[in-house]
Amino acid sequence: MEFNPLVGPVVALVVWTIIVLLWFATLLFAGIAKNGMNAPDGTRVRDITQLPHAIQWKNHNYMHLMEQPTIFYAVVFALIVMGDTNALNLTLAWGYVGLRVLHSLVQATVNKVPIRLVLFLASTVCLVGLALHAALTAWAHLA
Repeated sequence: MEFNPLVGPVVALVVWTIIVLLWFATLLFAGIAKNGMNAPDGTRVRDITQLPHAIQWKNHNYMHLMEQPTIFYAVVFALIVMGDTNALNLTLAWGYVGLRVLHSLVQATVNKVPIRLVLFLASTVCLVGLALHAALTAWAHLA
């Protein structure tokens, strides 16, 4: 099987998600140690309300990277399996990843909702384009 360049954006988003996880975990452990917090067994991190907002924002962003991007992974892998090498899909995939990274940086640092919303909507447009292309490609193979 020949290398499909659509693998690049998938790997990049996975690596970015791990970076956000490590960023959050480092701050979480430091915050717990600094504040001497004790969470009861079974407590979810998002329920530890004593955490500073700056730490919570990184946790929220990590959770966001577990949500909509799952659709991105599925659609891109579907395109790869169907042998898609369309340059527009590659552009949309890298656009999605870039916009999600920007969204992460905004949410994890200044957390300005209007900026986040614009970045989220723009990344969603990229995702919709990928999904439509995948659907059309699948339909062409079925017809």
